[in-house]
Amino acid sequence: MDEFPFIEVSGSAFQMGFQHGRQAEPLIRKYLEWIEKLTGIERERLRSNALRFLPHIRKLSPQYVEEIFGLAEGARLEIADAVLCQARAEAAHRWDSACTAFALTGRATADGLPLAGQNQDLEPAYADMAIVLHVRPGDGRPAAVMFTFAGQLGYAGMNQFGVCNFVNALYHFDWKPGLPFYPLRRVLLEQRSVDACVHVLRRHPACSAANLVIADGNGRIADLECRPEGVAVYPDRDRDVRLHTNHYVTREFAHHEDGTLPDSAPRLKRVQDLVRNSWGKITVEAMKEMLADHEGGSCAICRHGGVGMHSIAGYIAEPARGVLHIRRGHGCDGAWKSYRV
Repeated sequence: MDEFPFIEVSGSAFQMGFQHGRQAEPLIRKYLEWIEKLTGIERERLRSNALRFLPHIRKLSPQYVEEIFGLAEGARLEIADAVLCQARAEAAHRWDSACTAFALTGRATADGLPLAGQNQDLEPAYADMAIVLHVRPGDGRPAAVMFTFAGQLGYAGMNQFGVCNFVNALYHFDWKPGLPFYPLRRVLLEQRSVDACVHVLRRHPACSAANLVIADGNGRIADLECRPEGVAVYPDRDRDVRLHTNHYVTREFAHHEDGTLPDSAPRLKRVQDLVRNSWGKITVEAMKEMLADHEGGSCAICRHGGVGMHSIAGYIAEPARGVLHIRRGHGCDGAWKSYRV
């Protein structure tokens, strides 16, 4: 397959969830089975763990909870299973990704317009449950296109205002009561600017750690390392570039780094070099080549099994143009498809 299944939903929050569930029921059930197999935790315990996050999600977004209930009805699931799809990592206390993300604008790009995205590095089986989800809420929230997994209502994507978010896993933290990142990422796709996204992240602590690269259609970019105790902004050495892999680099959080992913620092150095060498000339096609880079072997940007992960997908957002490019497969041999929000 050259592209991921495409699912389009519209209407109220409940209606969108119902349509998603009805269209993707077999894949959702496959995703739930994969979560159980991946974590080695029995379903009942995963369900119980996931339900603990429901009050936090409701506080963040009642509409998101309505969409969960619609999803459960559309896919004929128990509510707990629909919630589990929104808290896969958190219900199991397991991070399992290693990605290379970027946001560029201004002097960095060939036309001065922003570009943002990442390689999505996960175990290969995830690709079999992945979809492209196009949401068109009927209640005034913006339309958005996302790469996600069947049944999961928030992940990597971009909305009609060009607001987009991409994530790198961070490690060495204590799990705390709070929000899963997937609902948070969906709510970020309901904002109209980078500043609004930063406000959301500061107001709603996550229960774990991750780095978020954010951009909007006005050319703003940002990068924030998030932990349960707060948010730290990536060093603003150059306002036109943000690059991140899977280790802490902010002054506030660098002391937490324990080298869980030893290839992270070499990957960051490599993408920094590639961006520097193409400074002022970077286009979508140039970023596709960078995401396909194999320099460094097991530490390469394009992963082929390093620490058990592959670059199963990639994304390049053009926020000012309203176009999101999504790749299925490795950077070196995958197929790209463009989606307009």
